[in-house]
Formats: sequence, C-alpha cells, structure tokens
Amino acid sequence: MEWIQWLGEHFIGMFNEGGKTFMGLFKGIVPTLVVLLTFTYAVMKFIGEERVEKAIQFAAKYTLLRYTLMPILSVLLLTNPMAYTFGRFLPEKQKPAFYDSAVSFVHPVTSLFPYANAGELFVYLGIANGIKQAGYSMSELAVRYFLVGIVIILIRGIVTELITNYLAKKAEAGSR
Repeated sequence: MEWIQWLGEHFIGMFNEGGKTFMGLFKGIVPTLVVLLTFTYAVMKFIGEERVEKAIQFAAKYTLLRYTLMPILSVLLLTNPMAYTFGRFLPEKQKPAFYDSAVSFVHPVTSLFPYANAGELFVYLGIANGIKQAGYSMSELAVRYFLVGIVIILIRGIVTELITNYLAKKAEAGSR
C-alpha cells in the first residue's frame, strides 16, 4: 500500500511543480510578451498599414532587402505562421526563397522578440539558461543569435532563389 501513497504524493506533486513553473512564466516572460506585442502593433498602427505595405513592396524589388528586411518585418508584424503571407508581394519564382528565409528567421527572432514565435521560446530559453549558468551574458547571446539569423536568412534566400531559377529553366527546357 506504500506505492499508493507514493503515487498519490508524486502524481499531484508533478502538477504542483507545473503550476509553479506556469506562475514563474506568468510573472516573468508573459508580461514582457504582451508589452512587446502591443508595442509592435502600436508602431504598425502609428506608421499606418498602407505605409508598411508599401515598404514591403519596395523591399520585394531588391535581393538584399527581399531576404533580410522582408522576412524580419513579416515575422515581427505578423508572427509565425502568418508571416509567410508576405510572399503575396512576390512573383511565383521568388516565393520559395522568401518562404525559406522567413521560416529560417522564426527561430532567431525569439531571442529579442519572443512573441513572434512563442512555440520556439522554450527552446531558446533552455539554451539561454545554459549560457547563463555557464557565466555568460544572455543579452550577448540574444543579439548574436538575432544577427547571425539575419546573415543566414540572406544566404538561404539567395541560394534558394538560385536553385529555384535553375530548376525552372531545366523544367522549361525539358518541356520543349
């Protein structure tokens, strides 16, 4: 009968610990997420949705902006998974590369803007806690993770666009 007592104590203990973790998040990261999200939407409303849309259309014209500014703004303004809808401003041949850039940015964005992809927040926080326990700065990690993410999305966008163009030309040649 000891096992019943042990099971009862430890079973509810698991939920008690889960509740403590939830309250820790609610007192810590949740208010930050709400404020960041509110700030982002306020800035978008202040600037105006039409101006934001024109900026995206401008960025779509240039490779450097198409695979840096466009994915960054899409992820910050629309969050994951709505961010991919910014692809509507692009011709079909550039959509795969934009998607590759945007989907690659939803991970590093959590370092500075955790609301943009809350599903990845626990992964980032796990890494960040390890960095903190090792005695390093979480702030430096966040900025480096974000900046490296921008470099990676640019490379992925350009490479995916080159591959898409190559495959399109190959398919076009094969259909003749």
